[in-house]
Amino acid sequence: MVIAHGLTHQGHVRKTNEDSLLVDAGLGLFVVADGMGGHNAGEVASQLAVDTFREFVTRARAGETLTWPFGQDARVSFDANCMTTAMKLANRRVLQASEDRDDCRGMGTTVAAALIEGNRLTYGGVGDSRLYAFLGGRLQQLSRDDSWLADVLERDPTTDLASLETHRMRHVLTNVVGALDTLEFSVIERTLQANEVLLLCSDGLHGPVDDAAIGAALLEEASIERAAHRLIDLALDRGGKDNVTVLLIQNR
Repeated sequence: MVIAHGLTHQGHVRKTNEDSLLVDAGLGLFVVADGMGGHNAGEVASQLAVDTFREFVTRARAGETLTWPFGQDARVSFDANCMTTAMKLANRRVLQASEDRDDCRGMGTTVAAALIEGNRLTYGGVGDSRLYAFLGGRLQQLSRDDSWLADVLERDPTTDLASLETHRMRHVLTNVVGALDTLEFSVIERTLQANEVLLLCSDGLHGPVDDAAIGAALLEEASIERAAHRLIDLALDRGGKDNVTVLLIQNR
């Protein structure tokens, strides 16, 4: 059985909150999306992505006869096919809205999504919203950032991070939902361990708060509800320059 708790905060600087989240333990579906775009288009993009995931997975879990517009892969599980289709549908829907509405031109969104059935985790991500696993006092990033910085570190892991702190390309994303007709991403499956905690978050958390501080909060707090509040507070205490969203899931 899993329990989950999600929180989002506008932060101290932004006029609107362009993050969206979905917590549905009944469906086993958990999503964090961080939108971007002019006016309120980022908010539109992230909510469209979250709504698309909810709608598709609800129909799939209910056993409805579905049209799988992108086909099915017989080599992977039902949930992996659900994750793949939901992500591609979200991409299509955000891109279409961007093309149809002048006030939404160029909008897009990051997505970090998890599907849980029993003790089986299926996850996927686009952009720099992240999914972490926390077990036995160890925090591990499961997702890979689609960003210029991640590409640099992948090419040369010895790169000094401090030297890139003020680089103008540091926060540039290389992949977002809603930017192009085709979307490249990976869907991964693995077994959840007893008492394992998953963290889905926007960069409003992992930008100002390092992994050591995130891990300490998860280790020291007695419940995921308290841990979620503490993580939000840490981001706000360290400037709160961005919207921040935290979604914690515990496998009991």
